[in-house]
Amino acid sequence: MLFYRKCYSALVIAAISLCQLACTREAPVASTPVTDDFGDTLVVGGAPMRIVSLNPTTTELVYAIGAGARLVGRTSYDAIPAEVRSVPDLGPGLRPNIEAVLAVHPDLILLYASADNRAAAQRFRSSGIATASYKIDRIADMIRVTRLLGRLTGDTAAASRTVDSVTATIKRVRALTANLPHPTVFWPLWDAPLLSVGGGSWLNELIEIAGARNVFAELPQPSPTVAFEELLKRDPDFILGGTTTRRRAATDQRWQALRAVRQNHVLVIDSTIANGPSARVGASAESIARLLHPDVKF
Repeated sequence: MLFYRKCYSALVIAAISLCQLACTREAPVASTPVTDDFGDTLVVGGAPMRIVSLNPTTTELVYAIGAGARLVGRTSYDAIPAEVRSVPDLGPGLRPNIEAVLAVHPDLILLYASADNRAAAQRFRSSGIATASYKIDRIADMIRVTRLLGRLTGDTAAASRTVDSVTATIKRVRALTANLPHPTVFWPLWDAPLLSVGGGSWLNELIEIAGARNVFAELPQPSPTVAFEELLKRDPDFILGGTTTRRRAATDQRWQALRAVRQNHVLVIDSTIANGPSARVGASAESIARLLHPDVKF
């Protein structure tokens, strides 16, 4: 009898523990409607297990909040993290291949909220698939969408941790560079025509956080076309870019007129930074700050 009483007590304790775990467990998905950047609303009825992300930025965010194993489709441009290469490539993110996406039987589709994707979003919704479209063009957009993805995938705690980590890094880098001299920077995005990072880009935010001033910050567009003659007039202290930018600066005679080129101030950065404001923005700001302010300990 004593043996049975002990077993019964153990079962009761186990049942109480399971109940407590269930009661404290996070709700699996968003229980209230979520509005996306097209103004459409959706309620996910259960934790999505087959996610298609047709925006490299949301793909990175899905991995950042721990839901990467649920991805069953991506764009041809997704490269980070490395394991995303094992996810089926469904083609472009703008005007996607509808049939290819439907063929992998997703229960949640993430799109970039561009006019080019409006028809696709409507088609996916009419097929009964939860579809959310987001325009992630600034750091604040990334923070907002990360929290929304946490609600949609059922892990708001992981989303909050991601946001907290990013914002803490940004705050630290901004504080360390606040009282430093702010050199001027030119960040080319394309050569012909010559496109620069403008004030409307999140990359301009990175420059400012890293303790510098974009020479074309007053232009409101994200990537305005600029005249090379105007660049010569502004004569930045530093040029940011990839290995292609450095090679062009070393071989193009016009670029030799720039002080930054003559002083070997062409700084090579990770070219994938420009893909979009992902969960790496804090680390990206820090890496740029290290290049611009090598004497500061970050």
